[in-house]
Amino acid sequence: MARIKGAMMTRKRRNKTLKLAKGYYGAKSKHFKMAKQQVMKSGNYAFAGRKQKKRDFRRLWITRISAAVKMHGMNYSTFMNGLKKAGVTLNRKMLSEMAIHDAAAFASLVEVAKKAL
Repeated sequence: MARIKGAMMTRKRRNKTLKLAKGYYGAKSKHFKMAKQQVMKSGNYAFAGRKQKKRDFRRLWITRISAAVKMHGMNYSTFMNGLKKAGVTLNRKMLSEMAIHDAAAFASLVEVAKKAL
């Protein structure tokens, strides 16, 4: 029976890692050992970045809502409290979009929040 060696699968596995490391600086894109380390670290950064992106967008929406509400003589926390008491269940993303694109509707929401308090 013929002897089977793992050279082909090893080469495929290494090439897959080197392909992921394409564009990295210096030896990190050329040498397998360094490329493997950098691909692992990059994967960790990417994982953390996906979580961070959600936080960053929420912070952006809150900032936009806060700025829009200040023009109506209110602050963010009392506005959100008023909406909650009024039974308005709009998420922050939609509220920030309304604040930017539909100022009249947003102004009416501010009035609803003021009445509920």
